[in-house]
Amino acid sequence: MAAKTMKIKAVLIAIILAVAASVSGGSANQASADTAAQSDASQIVADMGAGWNLGNQLEATINGYPSETAWGNPTVTQALIDKVQAAGFKTIRIPVSYLRNIGPGPNYTINSSWLDRVQEVVDYAYNRGMYVVINMHGDGYKTIDGSWLICDSSSQAEIKGKYQKVWQQIASKFQSYDQHLILESMNEEFDGQYGQPTQPCYSNINDYNQIFVDTVRKTGGNNSSRWLLIPGWNTNIDYTAGNYGFALPTDEYRSPSIPSDEQRIMISVHYYDPWDFTGEESGTITQWGPAATNPSKTSTWGQEDYLDAQLKKMYDGFVTKGFPVVIGEYGAIDKSSFDSANNKYRADFAYTMAATAKKYGQVSVYWDNGVNGQYGFGMFDRRSHTVTQQGILSAIMSGVGGG
Repeated sequence: MAAKTMKIKAVLIAIILAVAASVSGGSANQASADTAAQSDASQIVADMGAGWNLGNQLEATINGYPSETAWGNPTVTQALIDKVQAAGFKTIRIPVSYLRNIGPGPNYTINSSWLDRVQEVVDYAYNRGMYVVINMHGDGYKTIDGSWLICDSSSQAEIKGKYQKVWQQIASKFQSYDQHLILESMNEEFDGQYGQPTQPCYSNINDYNQIFVDTVRKTGGNNSSRWLLIPGWNTNIDYTAGNYGFALPTDEYRSPSIPSDEQRIMISVHYYDPWDFTGEESGTITQWGPAATNPSKTSTWGQEDYLDAQLKKMYDGFVTKGFPVVIGEYGAIDKSSFDSANNKYRADFAYTMAATAKKYGQVSVYWDNGVNGQYGFGMFDRRSHTVTQQGILSAIMSGVGGG
């Protein structure tokens, strides 16, 4: 970790803020040693630009142990991250699993080698000036060996104690990083059933989010003012923006230097609608959007108007109240083996998401699992560090206004 570089960055930011304060009549907040650079909601969304997921890497597992090569991708390199940045992405989301790399209670110590590797991969992007999001990804999936963050388990006291200890260690590890690092409490946390939210499962998810915010803030340093990313039920838009039980965590331990009318909480949702186009592994539905030419290959729902309405729900419910929204995952799998025009529709989908997210003041982060070819989400070849889906890449950059 380039601690000296970060310290110089912090000093420069403080000087810039001080100059800005004097120019505007001294109304800007005083920068302090425990405060990351201040940035309001709309500004950080603009700065984060287009986002990309380093999927199927640090959340990949074998026998309950995280292993970045377990699901077929090569070891992550600086060269790959440099290629992603050169392509125009300003934000990288790095899904991370911990699972059996967490020791026994009461300390629940994370394996130091694993936490060091997480930091190393974060630094590949952070040291290049990119925004980086890290989360706790696979620990809440019942289908993953070694999972434990289970919202309908009867062992909630133990789960919540373990969750607190683990996030305390992660937050302490990254305490000195500036606002370019964003911590995300969980991933797609729910009871595993694709229906309406249930209780007390949703209440436990709300509790996890509250524990996360309180724990990160109490570690101090830049964590006291860091942007924190919070998901609702299964990162589902309807179950987060609607009246289904989502509760925003309080933020009482944040730095007093943050103006009372500013937030430091972001809301996380994912978007894969319509699933028969974006994720269903078949050749039935391969087209999407107004340019679709074959109605029999186009879903009967989930088109442009639906996407717009969904993102507007997040705008009305959160963005207008000062809470940035991050669409932490979106994309559509490759079905070009069934329809030679499929990649064009995938690009149309990506463009529409990127452009609509920008329209509603939201960050969109493309899901890339490193898999190229049939049913893959890959946009890059992670071995040769080459772009494999230039059409989709160009569409995203055009959507956010970068090309």
